[in-house]
Amino acid sequence: MHVTRIEQAPAYEAPNHIDMRCLRLQGKEAGPSQQMWMGMSQLLPGGHTGLDASPMEKLYLVLEGHLHVIAEQDGVQHEQELGPWDSCRIAPGEKRQLINRSPRPAVVVLVMPTSAPT
Repeated sequence: MHVTRIEQAPAYEAPNHIDMRCLRLQGKEAGPSQQMWMGMSQLLPGGHTGLDASPMEKLYLVLEGHLHVIAEQDGVQHEQELGPWDSCRIAPGEKRQLINRSPRPAVVVLVMPTSAPT
């Protein structure tokens, strides 16, 4: 078993993440994991990511606050508002953008593979 205490979770910077603080909870520099890693991000009011795609599947779980998730695939966009305990999956190659349009911080957990499938 590998435990990461929240006060010891290493911070990381992610490209195109504005007004966000990201912590690695498991995997990569937070400890051993063969197939996936888990992070947690706090988005300040107005915080957001770019509308970007990745070759890897992503799972998001909102713990606190509300987030708008915009997904785009084949030029078609969909937007959903997620609240506490709501989750979503972003498929490999699907563009996604997270936006906190509320006046309060939001906290979201991300789980994704350590590397793209071959």
